[in-house]
Amino acid sequence: MSILSFLDREHSIAPTNYNRWLVPPAALAIHLAIGQVYAFSVFKIPLSKMIGAASAAAANVNDLKTVLPAAGDWSESSLQWIFSLAIVCLGLSAAMWGTWLERVGPRRAMFTSACCFASGFLVSAYGIHVHQLWIIYLGYGVLGGIGLGIGYISPVSTLIKWFPDRPGMATGMAIMGFGGGAMIGGPLANALMNHYFRSAPNGIAPTFLTMGIAYFIFMMYGTFLVRLPAPGWKPAGYTASTTPQKLITKHNVNASEAILTPQFYLLWGILFLNVTAGIGILEQASPMIQQMFPGKVSAAAAGGFVGLLSIFNMAGRFGWSSLSDILGRKITYLIFFSLGAVLFALIPTSQRLGHVGLFVALTVIIISMYGGGFATIPAYLRDLFGVGQVGAIHGRLLTAWSAAGIAGPALVNYLRDYMRAHGVASERSYDFTMYLMAGLLVAGLVCDVLVTAVNARHHAEALSGGASTLRQPTKDQMSPVGLPSQNVR
Repeated sequence: MSILSFLDREHSIAPTNYNRWLVPPAALAIHLAIGQVYAFSVFKIPLSKMIGAASAAAANVNDLKTVLPAAGDWSESSLQWIFSLAIVCLGLSAAMWGTWLERVGPRRAMFTSACCFASGFLVSAYGIHVHQLWIIYLGYGVLGGIGLGIGYISPVSTLIKWFPDRPGMATGMAIMGFGGGAMIGGPLANALMNHYFRSAPNGIAPTFLTMGIAYFIFMMYGTFLVRLPAPGWKPAGYTASTTPQKLITKHNVNASEAILTPQFYLLWGILFLNVTAGIGILEQASPMIQQMFPGKVSAAAAGGFVGLLSIFNMAGRFGWSSLSDILGRKITYLIFFSLGAVLFALIPTSQRLGHVGLFVALTVIIISMYGGGFATIPAYLRDLFGVGQVGAIHGRLLTAWSAAGIAGPALVNYLRDYMRAHGVASERSYDFTMYLMAGLLVAGLVCDVLVTAVNARHHAEALSGGASTLRQPTKDQMSPVGLPSQNVR
């Protein structure tokens, strides 16, 4: 059997006695790697003073913190688009190749993700070396973003199939690694940049090269470990509940039919609004805490803050999604939006009080709910649309993440610049944005309240005249990007 055939779906079917608890580590290997994107903010300041760093190195300056930007250096606002492009391509690639993933299986998808994500680092390393920002946009933003999208959705539907008894916990296990990626990626990037400082401006190009190779090797572990349950497999002693539940269906909805329902767009709005609010903080985390509390927070402490956010992002993904199995998805999101709006509104107060501890406490709770929202949304989809094509539906829904990946960082960066340009002190330049984010969460609360059960006319059985015909599209029925042809229901 060749290595390429080893990636085929039929070669990843587990034997009947396979231990399902061996599958979550495969998901974590992928998500801990691609979750590095949440640590991208540690690159922003070094990337914004590469020319200045080259001059400092020529003058035998060894302290990275003393380097200042020089003429021709990139602005932080222009660098923000690297992260935003990666998130945009994440959502678009997840939507485009979600149905392809359901057909070929998680192993081939994970391998494809590893190739794209690692290549994004390598292309960006060259762009950094020649100081061409558009190459970094193409590498980390586009190519790496495609790897992010395919890798993000690859283990989700697999774990839901392995854990039908605890779908919220399953999606939390699949996605918590993505939130924890910055916990590894942030310190690793800082350590490598300091190590390579003398060999290149800020040591960024060799850092990208090293991380690309390391992450590819790490992602191969997940690729070779993942397994699919055999058709008809169920956990020992598991019996599906026979008690009807208002928002949990026993039917399945095709991915092409799901996007015709109002529930899909309400969940799209829920994800978009929750992500827009949280991602703005994550993308700007390191510069934000330094600018809001000048003289009180060092660059090293800001790096530690990024790592702390990563821990709470990861913990929230597992904790909140597991709690949603008890509370229900709707109530869980009601907590996210109502509590989150209050916490965002308190952030400017923490700055005015000069209380770094309060600021950190508010933001880590916000980020835990941000992560929890990501991990709970696949289970919400499973409740409303069934398990049959939840991976493909999830992929389409992640276009909300693409939109939020632009909206959140742009609001934080450009509103900050606008406030500064109009005379607002740097440390107060985030106030209006935080109040705006609170308002967005109130809008998300309204979307969640409006969610109801999917009308039975959208069920696969109804579309086929009574027989359940939910099926994976064949190769001949797939468009080049993995979407079903128009004649496939």
